[in-house]
Amino acid sequence: MDQREANGRTAANGVVELRVHGVSTAGPDHVLDRPHVQQVAGDAEGGFYRPRPGQYDSAGVGGVTLEAYRWNNLPSRSASRTLAMVFLLPFMLINVAIWMRPASARPDPVIKALCRLLALTLTATYVLSSVGVALDVVAWKCMSSADCLAGRSWLSWIGGRPAGLRLAVLALAPAAAIGLVWGISARHGRSLQAMRASDRPIPGRRLSGVGQWDVEPLVGRLRSIHVAAAFATLDVSLLTARAVLGISGGTLALAAATGLVLIACVVLLCTPPLNDDSTQQDTPRPSGTTRQEHRLDRAASALRTIALGLTVAVTAHVLTSSGPWPVTDELPGYDLTVIVLFIGQAALLAALGAVLLRRRRRRTDAVPLLGLGSLAAAAAAISLEVTFSAELIYRVSDVLNRDAPTEGTLVTSPPRACTWAILGFALAALVTLAVAGVVALVSRPGRMRAAASIVARDFPDAPGDVEPRLRQVRRTIARARFTERLVSLAVVYACLAGLGMTTVVLGLLKTNPGELIQRYVGVPAALVHFGIGVGSYLVAAIIVGLLLGGIFAHRTPGFRRYVGVLWDLGTFWPRACHPFAPACYAERAVPELTRRITYLVDRGDAVLLTGHSHGSVLIAATVLQLPPRVTNRIALLTHGSPLRRLYSRLFPSCVSDEVVHEIADRVGWRWVNLWRDTDPIGGQIFSPPRPDQSEREAAVDRRLRDPRDVVAPPGDIVPPAINGHRPCELEGAFDDAVRDLAERLRSGPRTTLLHTLRPASHSPQDPGSLDLGDR
Repeated sequence: MDQREANGRTAANGVVELRVHGVSTAGPDHVLDRPHVQQVAGDAEGGFYRPRPGQYDSAGVGGVTLEAYRWNNLPSRSASRTLAMVFLLPFMLINVAIWMRPASARPDPVIKALCRLLALTLTATYVLSSVGVALDVVAWKCMSSADCLAGRSWLSWIGGRPAGLRLAVLALAPAAAIGLVWGISARHGRSLQAMRASDRPIPGRRLSGVGQWDVEPLVGRLRSIHVAAAFATLDVSLLTARAVLGISGGTLALAAATGLVLIACVVLLCTPPLNDDSTQQDTPRPSGTTRQEHRLDRAASALRTIALGLTVAVTAHVLTSSGPWPVTDELPGYDLTVIVLFIGQAALLAALGAVLLRRRRRRTDAVPLLGLGSLAAAAAAISLEVTFSAELIYRVSDVLNRDAPTEGTLVTSPPRACTWAILGFALAALVTLAVAGVVALVSRPGRMRAAASIVARDFPDAPGDVEPRLRQVRRTIARARFTERLVSLAVVYACLAGLGMTTVVLGLLKTNPGELIQRYVGVPAALVHFGIGVGSYLVAAIIVGLLLGGIFAHRTPGFRRYVGVLWDLGTFWPRACHPFAPACYAERAVPELTRRITYLVDRGDAVLLTGHSHGSVLIAATVLQLPPRVTNRIALLTHGSPLRRLYSRLFPSCVSDEVVHEIADRVGWRWVNLWRDTDPIGGQIFSPPRPDQSEREAAVDRRLRDPRDVVAPPGDIVPPAINGHRPCELEGAFDDAVRDLAERLRSGPRTTLLHTLRPASHSPQDPGSLDLGDR
């Protein structure tokens, strides 16, 4: 037996309160509210902790044995990784889009195929951004200009050389950028190798499939396809530049081969095996690989190998091209390639919107996010990727141009498509902010009236001198009620960003944005250029803000509680759409929880699962994976849970009324959910109360008054704090719920357990004797 587990044993037929924290950097001692804890299973990234034995307060309320599962190192193990994942944000959003599709009783391969094709265009955009910097701005513009090379020895060594040599050498930069995301994606897959299930049936509910179905084969296929498409995009950029010398037989053959690679990538992404079984668990099937999937794996790997060899051939072809290269203001064909890609993205977004609207017209009930959640996430992802790419090229051009003050003196001006992209983003952001301001002002009276009603009900006898405190509570409740409108505003921004992307097509014109807008709209060109500059600095500020947010979210518990919720919401879902998205932490956390709970129940304990914030979503997915003999000995206590308020709105195909009721049925309705009106994230599970609501549903949700009082208690000078989204472990209602559920577990029916007959010395195969981090 593992010594750590021996120190953490409980008495037979006891109740273990297993706490799963939410979005927080707090340690297990804080989660358990005990100063001295020890690890009984797991590792530093995800582990189980208990109070050290022998302490006078090692037991919990009602005699339960306290245990905590710490998982906050899984989404972001270090500050450096958190910062790196900021640049993967567009990939994360497009990956989330495939999970935000509307609920449907039938498979939806068309929506999944469109989402994956949009993800492929994001990879192409990522490559074209590095091509724009390395090949267009540096190799073609700067290295052919004496003014740009002056005083820059790190560039002048290759300046003035033939253009083919410059392009071939600088093509190593985009290739390195591709290798970077390729390596990160493969490393994440290897880190979760030990957590994969084998030969287990896939359940019928998508939420229950999170962390159970073997996602790595799918990610491996997607990774091979995206790597092949990425190198093919680099080949297209090199060949379009080479075409300025004339179309030779070699150029034509390489262009045809590159086109075939891109077509093969599209075809593989649209194949039924990739879209019928990857994220739709409508019928149970083993997680083993079928013969058809083996063929798909081989095809994807072969396509990647061909693309790598083709890139080498294309680079050599450009390097050995003879004849003088013409002098042009921009890399030949680059602007056209970028615009064609944007047109393709707009067409795919339109097709996705048409499919979603058609599905929506067939539904008679209310549809979350108007049924356009996938479209909103995809549009936001593309907008961010295009904007980030344009800003990168714009900033590099600005630096190489030595901060020239006017358009006429620019030596390395950014491509016109990038300028239009920044202008479109700035307009979308400004209009969204204006709409948000209007919505906030228009909805404020109603939110304040609702808040006043709640405060009047909670504090009917408040003295007159606490009016400032009452006003503060009302404002907090009103702000918390704005969360639902934020979701709608995100849809507004996504739609505006999609419309703003259409301005990129104007990059085909030879006229710069300022002159064109002044000619046809009447806005002065100087004002347009000023707006583009402001938009560029706005994008830079957003990137810096994301970086700082990553640092503070990793180091500051209070900041992470509100900002980290968005990141953890996005990285909860497996990489079913984009292989370069951040790894899914649920692939480790859910199997680890499942294994631990099964072990505790099999040795004779009942388990009271308590989950705060995203921890409640983890335990919900875990319950759906446990067999009946285990769920018969489980109860749930959730607090600050976004399961209904956020997840059911954003992911209706995964978290529906049917799924929530199944969770309650599995645990025999031994479920209590604590919520506060001041919480902007968590809320009720069965909400809002309906006339036909059953007594069992009504008994689940328990509202907490927050703050507990508006008057300072005796012996104190300040009133109780407003807790909002903070955990509820220190609330008296939490202790009452623990006693209630523990008693129901003790008085409930027991199941004959196999593992209770085993001796105390466990065999190596006993799940409880294994270090889950060393498997």
